[in-house]
Parts: sequence; C-alpha cells; structure tokens
Amino acid sequence: MAKELVHADRASKEMVKRAAEQEQETVWDRYEKMQPQCGFGNMGICCRICSMGPCRIDPFGEGTQTGICGANADTIVARNLIRMIAGGAAAHSDHGRDIAHTLLMAATDPNSDYEIKDPVKLRKVAEVYDIAIKGRDDKEIAVDLARACLAEFGKSEGEVTMASTAPEARQKVWRDLGVFPRAVDREIVEIMHRTHIGVDCDYKNLIRHGMRASLADGWGGSMVATEVSDILFGSPNPLRSCANLGVLKEDTVNLIVHGHEPTFSDVLALVSQKQELIDKAKAAGAAGGLTVGGICCTANEILMRHGFPVIGSFLQQELAIMTGAVELMVVDVQCIMPSLSELSMAYHTKLITISPKAKIPGAEHIEFKEDKAVEIATQIIELSIENFANRKKKDVYIPDDKEDMVAGFTTESVFQFLGGKYRGTYRPLNDGIISGRLRGAAGVVGCSNPNIDFEEGHIKMVKELLANDVLVVTTGCNAVSCGKHGLLRPEAAMKYAGKGLQEICETVGIPPVLHLGSCVDNSRILRVLANIVAEGGLGEDISDLPGAGAAPEWMSEKAVSIGFYFVASGVYTIIGHPLPVEGSEAVMKYITDEIEEEVGGKWAFELDPVKAAHKMIDHIDKKRQALKLKPPMYEQAYPFAV
Repeated sequence: MAKELVHADRASKEMVKRAAEQEQETVWDRYEKMQPQCGFGNMGICCRICSMGPCRIDPFGEGTQTGICGANADTIVARNLIRMIAGGAAAHSDHGRDIAHTLLMAATDPNSDYEIKDPVKLRKVAEVYDIAIKGRDDKEIAVDLARACLAEFGKSEGEVTMASTAPEARQKVWRDLGVFPRAVDREIVEIMHRTHIGVDCDYKNLIRHGMRASLADGWGGSMVATEVSDILFGSPNPLRSCANLGVLKEDTVNLIVHGHEPTFSDVLALVSQKQELIDKAKAAGAAGGLTVGGICCTANEILMRHGFPVIGSFLQQELAIMTGAVELMVVDVQCIMPSLSELSMAYHTKLITISPKAKIPGAEHIEFKEDKAVEIATQIIELSIENFANRKKKDVYIPDDKEDMVAGFTTESVFQFLGGKYRGTYRPLNDGIISGRLRGAAGVVGCSNPNIDFEEGHIKMVKELLANDVLVVTTGCNAVSCGKHGLLRPEAAMKYAGKGLQEICETVGIPPVLHLGSCVDNSRILRVLANIVAEGGLGEDISDLPGAGAAPEWMSEKAVSIGFYFVASGVYTIIGHPLPVEGSEAVMKYITDEIEEEVGGKWAFELDPVKAAHKMIDHIDKKRQALKLKPPMYEQAYPFAV
C-alpha cells in the first residue's frame, strides 16, 4: 500500500490508513505501483504525433538525436508542451463558452431557471465590449453581451476583447511579439495544426504561439467564465464557512457535487435549501436533514456564493466516499477520477454523471439541461434522500476534522476591504507595498499531486511567504488546502504572518491568505494585477510589480495553460516538478531565462516548497529595488518552523 502521508491534514491521514485496513485502493497506491515512471515522458522527448514512430530522443546524447522525420529534441519538447497548453486552454475556455450560452438563455427564455443576479457587473462588463447601456433593461444588455462573449471563441477576425483590459504597456508587449490573442478556438486549432507532422519545427516559434493560446484562455475564455458567472449567479462577497471531511454528518443525507462548472451546482445549492426537501430527508430517517458540500473547484463555486462547506480537494474525492456516509456524488467535468465508479460500488454511494462530455462506465448518467435545471437538481437530491436507507452503519467513519474559514473575495471586494465601503480603492494595498509594510504579493494556486507528499508543497510554501510579509491570494485546490489548515481565518495572521502583514490584516480584518475562487478564477488575479498597476506607484506594467505566482503541486494541462498566461502577462511563475521540457536544453533555457526578455515573466522549477518560496521572495525584492522602493519595513522575517 501507499507510503504514509506526512504533511496532509489529519482527516486525510485517517482515511488513507482506513483504506489500507479495508483493502481499498487510493490514488497514492496507484502512484506507487506506477514507479518508476517513463523517463522519456517526464523529459518530454517522446513523440507520437504520427505513426512512423513513436520516436524518442536519447537524453544522454549517445544514441538517436532525431525522430524518424528529423525532428530533434527541441522540436519534440516544444510540440508536446504547447499541446498541453491546447488541452488546458480548451478545458477552461469550454467552461466559459457554456456559461456564456447559459447567459444567453437566461436573457431570452422567459421560463429560464436562471436570472441576472448582478446587474452592476453586467453593465461593467458590457462597457468592455462597447455595448449600449443607457435606456436598456438587463435582458437587452445581456443578449448583446452573451453574443459578444460567445464570439470570443469562434470569430474569424479581430482579437480577444477582454485582453484590452490589460495594462497598455502589457498590450504593447504582446503586439510587439505577435502574441496578442485572437479567438480562443482559433489559437487552439492553430496549436494542433502547427504541431502536426511536417509543420512548425522552430521551438521558439512554437512556444510563442503556445503563449498566444494561453492568453486567449486567461484573458479570454477563463475571464468570460468568471465575469459571466458573477453576472448570473451573483458576485461573491466575503463569508464564513468550513472545510474538510468532518463537515459530513452521520444524521444527515450527504450529497457531494464535484467538478468545475457552476451552471448545475449553483442551482442544486439553492434547491437543496427548500424546506420540502429537508423535510423529505428527515422523513427518510436523517434527523439533521441535508448536507450539501463540494469537492474540487465546484466546492469553491458554491462556497464563494452560498457559504456551502468544502468537503475536500482533488486528492480527497476517494476519501470522501470511503467515509461510508455519502449518499450521492454528482460530477460534471475535469479532475474527476474514473476510479470513483468502482469505489462507489464498494459502498452505498450513488455516482451520477451529468455532462455529455464526461461519462464514466458504471455510473448512472442523468444529462443536465439548462432548460430543466431545477427539475434535474430536484431529481438528484431526491435520489440522494432515497439512498439514505441503504447506508450501512458499520461502514460509516467520518473523521472529526473541520476548520473554519473566510472565503468569497473578488477583484471588487478587495477594493471594498482595502479602501472602505465608501472609498473603494487599491491605494492602501499599493501604499502598503510602497512603504515596505508588505513585501509584496503572491498567487499560490493549483492542484494536488500524489508525486508530492499531500499538501506539503501548498502549506509549507504559503506559510513561508506569510512569515516574510508576503500577502497571498489563492484559488482552486490550494485554496482548499489553505482552508483545511486554518490559513483562511483572520486569526491566522497573528500565528503565521510577519509583523508587517499582521498589521495590515489586523487593521483591515482580512485573513493573510485571500480565497479568490475556483481555478478558472485565476482570471481574478489577472484583474487584481491590472488594478494595482492602474492605481499607480508600482510601475507601468504587471512585470514591474513586486509579485510572483506558484503552483507547487501542479497536475493538469490546465495548470500549464494557466502558468503560461501568467508568464506571458509578466509574472515570475514557479512550480514544483518541472514541466516536461528537460530533454531539451534549448527549450529549458528559453522558458526559464530568455523568455523574460520578451514578456517580462519566466518559469522556475523547485521541488522544495520553502526554497521555492524564497526564490519568489528574492524576485519580489529584486522588483522592489528596480522600483527604488524602501527595503521591507520589518527586514527580519518571522520564520515559520515547519
């Protein structure tokens, strides 16, 4: 069985031990069985894009140095890398397309289960697209906006409109390099064309187009997903909730939503609060009624807008089922393990898929349709209630672990917290950095991966940054991990932060780590960076800012696209395990060094999360010096003893 988890939260440790006792396999067991993993694949020097191969390059320079067609390691690595960008950009941007389609339906169908909940945000985004607002009602504006957003994906001419909200200096960088993003689909299709056999073989040319596609994701598809979700489901506001497996209850019907798209989960969250359904659950024997919570980024969606509890992150999806207390898990798309099907059969849990894009053999499929949203949500809740009778008391084991947290921050609410209700501004944040009370800011985001001891990368890195007066913003599974380890509480500043960050958090009343949403909401971080530049005093471009980004336990192709759109936006971006590029010295040097001359950002790889944090801090200090800012006010950091 898998080795013992050292740095994970206590509930996960308990459940992995219990899995071994019950002879149930988890993701960590499958990881151990896969060792040693393919070295050629890890280095990015195997190619399968035609049937003359597969081809592989000898990394030691003694054997074959080109594929059958003549492609060398530089070409093969670059092609493989940007195909990962295409996969990641497609996933997040397709999410955005679905949300835009739902907005159009809400605006045109009088019987729609959806409505426009944030008309202020509607008008703000409409202005970006030069859509007329004066004298028009919400639905009229929404129709035009939805169609404009949908055009971001497939238009044949023009550029991604959302990218025009980046600082002017950043837009100039993109234009000068020829990477200003056009339509999302166009950039992804062009990646697939360029990487077909016999097309582009210049590694720099390939990677530059990969950046263009990633920018179409970050400043296009993902930004559409975030902005339109706020319009449809309401912009989040800071709220209190809790996280970890202990939110499941023995005396309630427990229903988990897992995946990424809020079109279903938001409706289910609202429907689950209907008194008649709560009464049905009680009548079925669940004295406490209903508990609805989330796994992965769907968890963040219903947390941010409704305060529903977070049950766990990506690597806890199997552990949740193994509590024996989950009546039903409903999944949509992305980060869903096929192992859930067989595992759920070992317990009483009913596994339901709802997306036509993501069916799982052995799971029941109830296809979600937006025009029947409430009906389908009600049906699934009722199925979970019916299944409560099949729960086996002897199988129930719920770790008594949950942690309070504050979440729900957005680009706009950061304004309100920092500047006050009647004078929303980023000035206090900028002034905090300029004065040295804050050293800088860092975005720590991304997945969990069994190739790193569970949560070690996330928690060690974040605590080290806080101890050195770096304000952290977070999304995705990193946000879940921070929540479970108590870092999303305002009180955490007094325990983990340096003196300068403590003063900021105590004065404003915020946690030292700000939860900004799901992984698609990394677009909020782009907006925050643009707003800091616009506020003034910290340079003319995102690349001037004393900031950095990290995904210490990255796992998916989405992370590659996200990382590249941050690098292309001018952000120093560090991850744990390297991208699969080590088979090409030229590609490695380009993306970790030379690319900075072109776009102002670059990649760095460092598996040790504390060392990685200090590389980020060194970069932040370098940017402070370039801006001729005072040294950090409290130079002697308060080191956290890991």
